[in-house]
Amino acid sequence: MKIAFVGKGGSGKTTLSSLFIRHLAATGAPVVAVDADINQHLGPALGLDEAAAAALPAMGDRLPLIKDYLRGSNPRIASAETMIKTTPPGEGSRLLRVNENNPVYDACARPVELDGGAVRLMVTGPFTDADLGVACYHSKTGAVELCLNHLVDGRDEYVVVDMTAGSDSFASGMFTRFDITFLVAEPTRKGVSVYRQYKEYARDFGVALKVVGNKVQGEDDLDFLRAEVGDDLLVTVGHSDWVRAMEKGRPPRFEFLEDTNRAALRTLQSAADATYELRDWDRYTRQTVHFHLKNAESWGNARTGADLAAQVDPGFVLREGVTADV
Repeated sequence: MKIAFVGKGGSGKTTLSSLFIRHLAATGAPVVAVDADINQHLGPALGLDEAAAAALPAMGDRLPLIKDYLRGSNPRIASAETMIKTTPPGEGSRLLRVNENNPVYDACARPVELDGGAVRLMVTGPFTDADLGVACYHSKTGAVELCLNHLVDGRDEYVVVDMTAGSDSFASGMFTRFDITFLVAEPTRKGVSVYRQYKEYARDFGVALKVVGNKVQGEDDLDFLRAEVGDDLLVTVGHSDWVRAMEKGRPPRFEFLEDTNRAALRTLQSAADATYELRDWDRYTRQTVHFHLKNAESWGNARTGADLAAQVDPGFVLREGVTADV
């Protein structure tokens, strides 16, 4: 299952995504965690110290390797240099699976040991001094989008992506790459304004969106969220001494997380698992092609010097059971 955490800056989305990743790891499920936020905080939230977090390999720096691997023997792609972030897979492409070893994971993922299990952690990499004034952050998250376009994941397998804050996710088609999106919202006008914006932008794309109310302190906060987001409110989370200790770098064992918050994480997993039966691989593939053609016309053809529409394999649908080049 592919799961995104979104929300305004400071809403607690990275903290909640890290708790959810810990919860999944504790169940023994295979998990790939991806930090796609411009502020790279997921590693520390999963317990890495500053040096270990800074040493994580940036996906954006390894984009040529990613492209070359995913291209495989696809005859519609003349070279890795003509691939862009939205290039769809086709006959001959190599695909990614959650629970496997491959050169992309070897280059970009690192294991993180957690209570009761381990996860693969991948990061886009931080915005550097060299990027200032000459690049947008989506040039880095493009590596994540390309991997998601080529990812075949099954039941009880999880890819959890901590997205960039606010509505920046809509600068690419990546917001359509998930089975469910959890929007973390505080019980404030600013908190719910991001929800309204996200819901409006995603309305025509069949995005499954649920709100996680964070920093909820009482019935008044709960009533506010219910009034503002209605049935999209899935669960709420309040104060956590465990999280406060984690943020100080001294997390207790995960089993000591408060019962109410453990129950909230189980609710998130149940909501994610329930979307499995609703999967529509045909729509997923159509949306991949839709955004690829838009990007090709807007800037991709000019940048690569190729007709990127020719990369679309009209007979190919990404789905479980599809074979890939090896």
